[in-house]
Amino acid sequence: MVTYAAPINDMMFLFEKLKDNPHYCELEKYKEVNSDLAKDILEQAAKITENLILPLAKVGDEIPATFENGAVRTPPGYKEAYKKFIEDGWVSLSCDPEYGGQGIPKTISAFFDEMLSSSSLSFKLYSELSIGAYNCILHHGTESIKKKFLPKIVKGIWSGTMCLTEPACGTDLGLLKTKAVEQPDGTFELSGQKIFITSGDHDLTENIIHLVLARTPDAPSGTKGISLFLVPKIQVKEDGSLGPRNGVSTNSIESKMGIKGSATCVLNFDGAIGYMIGPKNKGLGSMFTMMNLERIVVGIQGLGISEIAYQNALNYSKERKQGKTNNSKTKNLTKLLKKINFLKSQNEANLIIDHADIRRSILNMKSIIEGERALSFWLAQQTEVSLHHSDKKIKQEASDFVSLMTPVVKSLFTDMGMEITSDAMQIFGGYGYTKDQGIEQLYRDNRITPIYEGTNSIQSIDLVFRKLINKDRNVIGRYIKSIEEEIKKNKNHPQIKPLAEKLNYYLKTMINFTIWIEKNMKVSKDDVSAACNDYLKVLGLIALSYSWLKVLAVSYKEMNTNKKFFEDKIETANFFFKRVLPRIDAHYNSAISGTKYIMDFKFN
Repeated sequence: MVTYAAPINDMMFLFEKLKDNPHYCELEKYKEVNSDLAKDILEQAAKITENLILPLAKVGDEIPATFENGAVRTPPGYKEAYKKFIEDGWVSLSCDPEYGGQGIPKTISAFFDEMLSSSSLSFKLYSELSIGAYNCILHHGTESIKKKFLPKIVKGIWSGTMCLTEPACGTDLGLLKTKAVEQPDGTFELSGQKIFITSGDHDLTENIIHLVLARTPDAPSGTKGISLFLVPKIQVKEDGSLGPRNGVSTNSIESKMGIKGSATCVLNFDGAIGYMIGPKNKGLGSMFTMMNLERIVVGIQGLGISEIAYQNALNYSKERKQGKTNNSKTKNLTKLLKKINFLKSQNEANLIIDHADIRRSILNMKSIIEGERALSFWLAQQTEVSLHHSDKKIKQEASDFVSLMTPVVKSLFTDMGMEITSDAMQIFGGYGYTKDQGIEQLYRDNRITPIYEGTNSIQSIDLVFRKLINKDRNVIGRYIKSIEEEIKKNKNHPQIKPLAEKLNYYLKTMINFTIWIEKNMKVSKDDVSAACNDYLKVLGLIALSYSWLKVLAVSYKEMNTNKKFFEDKIETANFFFKRVLPRIDAHYNSAISGTKYIMDFKFN
């Protein structure tokens, strides 16, 4: 079974030393959220994730959610854990105090999201969509809807879902067929079927609030004719108490490769009573309030699973002996120990952590994970500014950065999660392929993250065709400028200067890549489409490097306060700049080769 220790020290380092967004520090509502409070929350979060939730990961994989007699049952232990989870207020952590929440910023709640993802993604998904539904209703629901539904979602006694996908409608939501017919009392009756609905049905909460995309009979075709509706599993009376069962039923649940403890449902809506959320025919925009935040959270899922895979691979490499190392330092130590009879066998194998390729693999994981955590912390600050700052211009600028980085975080973190969990299995060797160790489960559980909430290919297309080619505000230009300023700040620091120059070199590559895309957008959109994934990876690696540069500046400045911790940061950053950042060359050179041998290829 895998083990896990929440990386509180690294999280607290970011919270205390990298709150470098002055506009975030201007937010009055978070003035009292200090380091002591943050540490207390993270320590309590570590206890519940390490002790209560982590054991559920293996249970949920071996005894998945089941569907019997029209009802979904969660794995053993989930009910008891969820009861403790909501009693301790974890669902309400980042919610508005007006509806019973604790009002904790995403600069802290994102760390908790990571811990939950590390301990058990299946368990996490039952509450995760509730927060997404909460955010959507908070921003687009009427006051009466908010007062009626949000307090119980915040408490965790009701949960939420989002229902988009249909059998003939995945990415292209313009094809959806679910109908919503208005009734004399202003409610709507919904009819249709939705598939792949995470936590669509279960036995953890007394009600489930579905957010459903559907069309009214007079709606225009395509995505312009989609509206959003709130459809409770059990109808809710005016006083907030539960009424009769609504016309929502579970048709089946999916048998999946991973996240088996999470119920992924096919839902039927047969004249189900619903309430319109937001303006008519503008439902997709309302739903994207939920989806965009959810995409960032999915990226953090990839980060969380990467962290636990890394921890277990590192621990195993310090215990497993195999082969003889070529490391001269290790050889000399071995000879010395033999002389004083600590090693009696002439053929004593070395720990695999002493082998250069194993060390490379583990440092690759570590440098990516810590860079991702720093980037997600930067993004959490931007998100809070985009939601709560009083200055509209500052708010918009932050929103633009969040929009730019959302597909990057979602895709890069989850793709890297596949690489890291695969490498962790490799370090375990044959044992990693067996179920006993739990490493192969991490690989399987993470495999959904590059797929759901919009596949990573869709994310890269969204980045290039919608976010990058934005002449109104030139978001990418402003982001590049902020990186250039950070490089300039470190140009006279003797230790950081070489790495800053390396980042500057690759930043110019990204600028050339951007110019290439803008040029080819006019002459060959196929070339651009085929380059989208590579561009996202390049921007992602630049973003991680930018984060590492910030970490380096702090590490050298604070060296005397915690020498071992900051030396570790500096060495890890050096590995990233020398071993990971150069991947940009391959992505760039591959992308600009064009599509002649792609689009002209004749498949038999």
